[in-house]
Amino acid sequence: MTTKYGIENKTALVTGANRGIGKVILEGFLENGASKVYAAVRKLESAQPLIEKYGNRVEAIHIDLAQPDSIKDAAAKAGDVEVVVNNAGVLTSSMPLDDDAISNLNYEIDTNVSGLIRIAQAFAPVLKQNGGGALIQLNSIASIKNFLPFTTYSASKAAAYSVTQALRDALGEQGTRVISVHPGPIATDMGHDAGFDEIAEPATLVSDAIIQAMNNDDFHVFPDTMAKQIESAYQGYAENIVMANLMEG
Repeated sequence: MTTKYGIENKTALVTGANRGIGKVILEGFLENGASKVYAAVRKLESAQPLIEKYGNRVEAIHIDLAQPDSIKDAAAKAGDVEVVVNNAGVLTSSMPLDDDAISNLNYEIDTNVSGLIRIAQAFAPVLKQNGGGALIQLNSIASIKNFLPFTTYSASKAAAYSVTQALRDALGEQGTRVISVHPGPIATDMGHDAGFDEIAEPATLVSDAIIQAMNNDDFHVFPDTMAKQIESAYQGYAENIVMANLMEG
């Protein structure tokens, strides 16, 4: 696998591309030379402003991470995709002793974890036939540290991060690079609802860091101030445990 894999002249797909981090990633890809980006959304009309802005460089496509058939149909339609960004996700506010903690966890697992697996299973053959490409998963610093009151969300993101590690090994065999992105508080609607306004940073940090990671062949991405604080403490473990092949002895 070559070291450099830029977004220039690539066809990408971004889930949850109509707002927040997903929208900024889509725009960042286009501004850095992507030829086309599929805006994968639950409601096609929500991508219309992007189509009006970018013309035929954006195509709306239906994906709901909780609906496996929608993902399979999208993979069949988007046979030219070379970069898949799984950004969409759900978040609830649940403490571990709350009555609804288990139901919220199941809801988040179905989208944040099972949704990732569904995306990978559907698009791995597409990426393989298009030369390998890249699968980029939006995890979170909450995948490394659990934050109250987001107990179940953090647990779902920890599971998604674990799956992302496995996908790195599994898809590496077909030449697909996998990137795990771990933002901290980012200025989005979801961040606002979670109460992060005072500490949130721009979503462009995430988009820029993803593009840099593609060029550098990085697995982990820690794009913002809080994320980098965690990275500095986590880096040794990541290199010696997560990235190491412990089965070699």
